[in-house]
Amino acid sequence: MTINVELRPAAPGDLEPIAELRAVVMRADLERLGRYDPDRVRQRLRDAFRPEHTEVIVVDGAFAGCVALRPADDGHWLEHFYLDPALQGRGIGTVVLRRVLAGVGGGSVRLDVLQGSPARRLYERFGFVPDSEDAVDVFMVRG
Repeated sequence: MTINVELRPAAPGDLEPIAELRAVVMRADLERLGRYDPDRVRQRLRDAFRPEHTEVIVVDGAFAGCVALRPADDGHWLEHFYLDPALQGRGIGTVVLRRVLAGVGGGSVRLDVLQGSPARRLYERFGFVPDSEDAVDVFMVRG
């Protein structure tokens, strides 16, 4: 069975569903790092949400997640890449990341991923390498 994955521009009304998804997706890793706060995890998304740089992931017609690509001085930042846990492990993240990176053009793409997050393996498959890290985050760069 083929999974239909679409990306559509985010709208202001997508903010709360994305904030809720972020809280679900990041909970286990943040708890493992001793940093989970149910209010803070949502508020950080609300404070950083820029619909003009964000795309909503739609799988088989339903909201499934989001990804943001924010312009930076030397390229872009890949941010807020969240996928419904029920859909993880089915190749959807690979499809989304391939599409997003295909539209980048020149310059580097940077991101940060929580220490110990399984998402790091996806980024490494796309050529991201560690640039620096701290006790919470691994900062990665591609290109």
